[in-house]
Amino acid sequence: MSEHAVIVRFDYGSTDLEPLFGLEEELEEAIAAADAGEYDGNEVAVSGRDGVLYMYGPDADALFSAVKPILASTACIRNVVATLRYGPPADDIRRVEVRVAP
Repeated sequence: MSEHAVIVRFDYGSTDLEPLFGLEEELEEAIAAADAGEYDGNEVAVSGRDGVLYMYGPDADALFSAVKPILASTACIRNVVATLRYGPPADDIRRVEVRVAP
């Protein structure tokens, strides 16, 4: 089974990570409810300027459908761009970038 991914890049603008932790809980719950895969964590710049969220599952489209409403409605992240990867990490794997608008 290939492992698809949704990798979300965003602007954050704070060193207070509590709002981001709340967002992560919402994402985990939505992914579990949709049985779409798993939330794997984040990377946030030490300055709090920007970050990345990592999610994996068997179907990038189903995974993105589960999390898109949350990403679009949260106030703690801005300029959200999701990369949907349709298979394991490799140069020849199809990727699609989607800007998530509020």
